[in-house]
Amino acid sequence: MSRADQAEREAVLRPPSIDRMANWPSLQPLIDRAGRALVVEALRDWAAAKRGSADVIDQDACLRWCEAKLAHLVEPSQRRVFNLTGTVLHTNLGRALLAEEAIQAAVEAMRSPTTLEYDVTSGRRGERDHHIAPWLTRLTGAEAATAVNNNAAAVLLALSALAAGKEVIVSRGELIEIGGAFRIPDIMTHAGCRLIEVGTTNRTHLSDYAAAISPETAAIMKVHPSNYAVTGFAKAVPASELASLAHARGLPVIEDLGSGTLVDLETWGLPHEPTAREAIAAGVDLVTFSGDKLLGGPQAGLIVGRRNLVDRIVRNPMKRAMRLDKLRLAALEATLRLYADPARLVERLPTVRALARPTSEIRALAERLLPALARAVGADTHVAVEPVRSQIGSGALPVDLLPSFALALRSGKLDRLAQAFRGLPVPVIGRMRDGALYFDLRTLDDEQGFVDQLERLDVVAH
Repeated sequence: MSRADQAEREAVLRPPSIDRMANWPSLQPLIDRAGRALVVEALRDWAAAKRGSADVIDQDACLRWCEAKLAHLVEPSQRRVFNLTGTVLHTNLGRALLAEEAIQAAVEAMRSPTTLEYDVTSGRRGERDHHIAPWLTRLTGAEAATAVNNNAAAVLLALSALAAGKEVIVSRGELIEIGGAFRIPDIMTHAGCRLIEVGTTNRTHLSDYAAAISPETAAIMKVHPSNYAVTGFAKAVPASELASLAHARGLPVIEDLGSGTLVDLETWGLPHEPTAREAIAAGVDLVTFSGDKLLGGPQAGLIVGRRNLVDRIVRNPMKRAMRLDKLRLAALEATLRLYADPARLVERLPTVRALARPTSEIRALAERLLPALARAVGADTHVAVEPVRSQIGSGALPVDLLPSFALALRSGKLDRLAQAFRGLPVPVIGRMRDGALYFDLRTLDDEQGFVDQLERLDVVAH
């Protein structure tokens, strides 16, 4: 090849300027999504990687390369999934789904300035707790209420405000640990109070509490063991008896309900879970519970109880560090409002709807989906409708399982199959157990969306 021919070839393969490449029409949609700065950065890398190659001037190849390069920046890292694990309130998958009313309230709060801390009647500063406190007191029978960013914060704040530097009595059978290494003894240490353990892991008597009370005692605490159960030769002191003892000694009782609920779940044939109203009626002075578990709202820690105690908590300097923003307050208020009409909760609140879903409806759904799923996975995978047990999740009613139905997939390449389902546009998350991949359908609401993407499974799997 002559020098002239070589120079001509090198000129052809020399990449255009980055500015010219950034103006290629094929790249404009990517620029609209990712922004010009990120695309220009990717183009520089493309030009460096492809210098001297015929690919350097191939616009389609350049677009594909840049899209792959920027995929982790352009696509949101938090994506919608189908939760078919059999765990309704799955901590790793975001726990409770919000009601449409809560979603709309949060969206409205995003779009506009709001009366977060403003009283339009007086024209003066307001209190953000006032958006949810009236509903919480109405629904629990408590005198006052406040909210923070989760229930761990609620427990920490209550102990810090009411018992810092003093003793708090707790049964050994209630020194729980939940996910994320949240331990009651550790929380007490960080709150600045001293733990006084009474009783044994399986039996604690009222006399144990009475014997432990001293001039240094600030409170008696009762913790609902929501993520485990002690059965057999076991005894726990009812909240009403603890309250009588504590009040006779001038002490408050604090009860952490953990998951918490505002209604009797037995209404829908579910196991009983203690409610905040029951605790208040039993004489408990302060109750803490979650907003994003059985209550079915956004992440929050709710505190209800005697006004003088709630006032002390609100005045604690840590309260500001734990407060809710306007989005979660709007969603929480809308969720609480739904409880004013409990007869319609199954219809309007996704958590209650999933928990109360009839097994006949779940089985019918499984039978409808079976043919489409069998076609998608091919003859090498056996698919069947099988009875399973769902769990509520997030520490709620841990030993109580709900009868359900699942599509069970059995194959010699089960790990690859599970990966293929996770690789769909809307990842499908199931549960691997006993040599099968189970898709529990209790929480599947979008039947058509699930079916529509099955045709892409083979493409992903290979």
